[in-house]
Amino acid sequence: MGLCFSRGDRSTPRRRPSKRITNHSAAADGGVGSKRWTRMRSSRKEENLIHERALAAAILFQQQLQNGGGTAPFDRSTSLRYPTGNSKKNQALPRSSSSRARSLTDPLLQPHQLVNQDIKLENLETNHFVLVHGGGFGAWCWYKTIALLEEGGYKVTAVDLTGSGIHSFDTNSITSLSQYVKPLTEFLEKLTDGEKVILVGHDFGGACISYAMELFPSKVSKAVFLAAAMLTSGQSALDMFSEKVEPNDLMRQAQVFLYANGNNQSPTAIDFDKSLLRDLLFNQSPSKDVALASVSMRPIPFSPVLEKLSLSEANHGSVRRFYIQTLEDNAIPLPVQECMINKNPPEQVLLLKGADHSPFFSKPQALHKVLVEISKIP
Repeated sequence: MGLCFSRGDRSTPRRRPSKRITNHSAAADGGVGSKRWTRMRSSRKEENLIHERALAAAILFQQQLQNGGGTAPFDRSTSLRYPTGNSKKNQALPRSSSSRARSLTDPLLQPHQLVNQDIKLENLETNHFVLVHGGGFGAWCWYKTIALLEEGGYKVTAVDLTGSGIHSFDTNSITSLSQYVKPLTEFLEKLTDGEKVILVGHDFGGACISYAMELFPSKVSKAVFLAAAMLTSGQSALDMFSEKVEPNDLMRQAQVFLYANGNNQSPTAIDFDKSLLRDLLFNQSPSKDVALASVSMRPIPFSPVLEKLSLSEANHGSVRRFYIQTLEDNAIPLPVQECMINKNPPEQVLLLKGADHSPFFSKPQALHKVLVEISKIP
């Protein structure tokens, strides 16, 4: 969810560049031959069935919202998933839902091949990932990442923020960032003393995890910004995306402002023109994932986008930060990502080649490998 408007040029002090790591997952896949493609073809039928069920569930949920069922209560707004004790680490992964040929930058590898076997998960500071979606998305967008991490032995929590995913709250009624992030802060508050997690924020979820880092720095081992808003104190997401870098005409064309309080009042939410979703957010993603997103995405509350963060060096600044750049991103283009990195350098910058704004769809294997690498950085 990028909001790009032009302002006057600003000069900024030079900062020491962060360490940058390019993902070279193709090198590890050089010896895989025809067996891989046989495995991929044999699992296509099963994978198609999985996607059909996912799409059917998403369509049913959308119909319930349209029929006034959106106010039905839900038992919880956080999707908790844990590794099953009887899962076989060596079983083959199902094929990606994409009908295109797999890129060498996103090879078909099994989870145990992506994990450094020299380092045991129980020896890590934490093996618990908390995934925070971006504006308009929900916990549903992480389904590939959840499956890969759990197969590798990690514990995963994917959160639906207020008014997102299956959370039943009306997006137009959200008036603050604290209200929007409440499912995340409530989850962190319930962690036991000494328990830590790795926060991963995508898109506007970057501002959300920054807010949480300020409140619960002792409970966050590392923070990962995935094509995300990485703000400094006193900035809002709107401020960051308003920096003069490159004009984003596609974003302006795709944005649809909603005025639930009347056209003479401020916007209450932002939606996207469905016909432009693929070009803006999913230009490298499989068609089935684009279809899933088109029936699952919800409007983005506008007030949290305007809210300026108050971040301290003692709290927010004490958490280790990592930024993952998406090099084929049309929503938050590379110059905008570079601008955020230069103004607020993280510990490391990692690159995902060939990834659009939704790498959990377009480059799930490469994204998984990078997340595992970050978890094992001492």
